[in-house]
Amino acid sequence: MISQRLLSLVRCPECLATVTPAAGGPASVTCTHCGRQYAMPSGDYLDMRPAESFSEQTKYLDEALHADARHERVSPPLLGSKIRNDMLRRFLRLEASDLIVDLGCGSGRTLLWNREFAPAAVGIDISPYFSRDARREVDLLLGDLRRLPFGDATFTKAWSLDVLEHLSPEALRAMLSEAARVLAPGGSLFIYTHVRKNAPIAAGLRAINALAESLERAGLIDLRQERLRKSDHLNPLRDIPELERVARETGFRIARIRFYTPIVGGFVENILVRLAERAMARRAARRLAGTSAPGDAEAAAIKEARTAAKARIAQRRTTYAALQALSFVMKLDLLLFGRIRSGPFFARLVKE
Repeated sequence: MISQRLLSLVRCPECLATVTPAAGGPASVTCTHCGRQYAMPSGDYLDMRPAESFSEQTKYLDEALHADARHERVSPPLLGSKIRNDMLRRFLRLEASDLIVDLGCGSGRTLLWNREFAPAAVGIDISPYFSRDARREVDLLLGDLRRLPFGDATFTKAWSLDVLEHLSPEALRAMLSEAARVLAPGGSLFIYTHVRKNAPIAAGLRAINALAESLERAGLIDLRQERLRKSDHLNPLRDIPELERVARETGFRIARIRFYTPIVGGFVENILVRLAERAMARRAARRLAGTSAPGDAEAAAIKEARTAAKARIAQRRTTYAALQALSFVMKLDLLLFGRIRSGPFFARLVKE
């Protein structure tokens, strides 16, 4: 959505001047200094992308990556999503007085999950694949994290989940520098990402991934969409000492960190969930057989399976309870391995 609060917060990404609704109507806003206009596509998010088009672009702009329509409807946080969201709340301690920005908000689901604790929150992403619920209920911006359309020291807290691994070293520093600029002194940024250097216990996750590949060759699971989602991972951080250096150089210090090697979680999400998804997609494909070309039918089956799974979570208490139980079991990874320095981690960075 586009609230009056959002319009009061945004600034022109070119000159950081305020914006005002265009004289011709509500379809755009105009910078009060340089005169550049910014569109409001469909009236439910504001396009504040800078005029400069960076050569480095994410594959999340590709429509094919969203063919399974997982972004369209937001389910409750479960499995790995619940782990990340619970850690976000634990690290940031959200308060109603906070003004928060989600840097790389994706579908907007994390904003929706936390709007009770963080009612004054804004989401920004370079990709326009926001969920229908987020378009209705939270403030959304289309923009580039390397040139944020906000003034200095605007926000008290921020989070960025599954974003940093998609950036080059140069883009990472630009993004963190911008995050520090728009945070007030002492403000916190929660991140979930990973470094390239892993602990020996990561061998367990590699074994699970090898099993998943074997099951895929047998036709029991389908990992194509996951490979596509990870195909632009640039993994700019070598290890935790490099993270500490980059944080210092961009105006942050690491206040808290917890490591997350998802061995139990990897088995649940990469094996059990994928087996269930494949079975549902096959049933959907049989129903759709003969209704369209083979390639289109397969894509439609995957989309229908994803939609049906989310509907089942929403409508069937037993399904939801089972997934909650699996989410609880997945927390063993944090209890058993959370202090072992490894690749994936949660961290709270504080602006110096």
